[in-house]
Amino acid sequence: MGSAIMQQARTTITRDVGRLPFIDFARGIVMAIMAWDHVSGFWNRWHHGGEGVMGRMPPFINQTWFLARFVSHFCAPTFIFLAGTVLALSTIKRLSRGESQRDISIRMIKRGGVLLLLEIFVVSAAFGGSPLYFGVIACIGACFVIFSVYRLVPTLFIFIVSILIILGHPYLNLNWIPDTNPIGWYARVIIHEPNSDWPPFTGLYPLLPWLGVMGLGWCFGKYLTLIGSKRINKLKRPLVVVGGASMILFFIVRLLNGYGNLLPRQGNTLVDWLYVAKYPPSLAFLLWTLGGMCLFMALGFHIQDRPGFDNGITGIILTFGRNPLFFYLIHLWLYRVRPGWTPRPIFYLDLQTTIAFWLIGLVILWRLCLRYEKFKRSHSDSLLQYI
Repeated sequence: MGSAIMQQARTTITRDVGRLPFIDFARGIVMAIMAWDHVSGFWNRWHHGGEGVMGRMPPFINQTWFLARFVSHFCAPTFIFLAGTVLALSTIKRLSRGESQRDISIRMIKRGGVLLLLEIFVVSAAFGGSPLYFGVIACIGACFVIFSVYRLVPTLFIFIVSILIILGHPYLNLNWIPDTNPIGWYARVIIHEPNSDWPPFTGLYPLLPWLGVMGLGWCFGKYLTLIGSKRINKLKRPLVVVGGASMILFFIVRLLNGYGNLLPRQGNTLVDWLYVAKYPPSLAFLLWTLGGMCLFMALGFHIQDRPGFDNGITGIILTFGRNPLFFYLIHLWLYRVRPGWTPRPIFYLDLQTTIAFWLIGLVILWRLCLRYEKFKRSHSDSLLQYI
């Protein structure tokens, strides 16, 4: 069996497709949107999340504040999907250079470990939470560790399992794990039941559903390496079709108001239709957000050959997309800054002032990302290779 897996890995190695601007573009867009979500969460009284945690639907004060939060839903699915895509591209590239499967697996475990440590010592502190908080960075790190072995099975198997996870995870019953003690409670939080009711054993990004999303991203990355650069350039139309179809399916799922809706539609207002569960991600949530991700990538394809694509606003977006983890770590502390580093702000900002703060912060983050990118290139063998 082991030799068969190794043979499959060798036969899937193709030419290096190089850096793909449409991926950096899509990821850069959602990084900027994510920054909006966090700066608003840090400084606005009426901004909140928690959609779907234990079936809850926290109310929003009005439609404006709902939409200000709703636009951020694209972030986590795109971030995790493309993490799988880039992981696949990087793995194929390393295999083509002659690196062993063992070395690649060790590297994935190291990267996953670094992410878990960053969640504990950097990310959770920025949110004012417990070091045991299982957030998006910890989830990605744990998925990397899993993929150090999981990647060795056939890609078709990963694709089928990922689809089954996304379609079937709402039916998972973890009652066999006792939740009357911290270990059992935390295990359920990490696997599939996001919860913040028993500090410090909290988390919002359970492994199971997001492993399915990363698995789809991995399969997309493998597909890109198989078709090569020339056929990659013809993906704009398929991405538009897939993205559009996914969003149409979103409305069908919400219309039927049964399967796929962890938070059923309560009425027919705009908020009712768009209020979907993120924790854990429902099918409706993923149809909308991954469909939007496909449209972002298609837009990147559409404009990447235009003069000035690497400059101006698109150049800033590409810079964010090339440095996603650095951006993530820095933006939290940049936007969180407040007098005396108090756990809560001593005053709140209105919507317009928050937008100005967000835009100023993006300019600062752009300059910092450029400096970091240059520094990382000159220290390619340092710990920075994992960030």
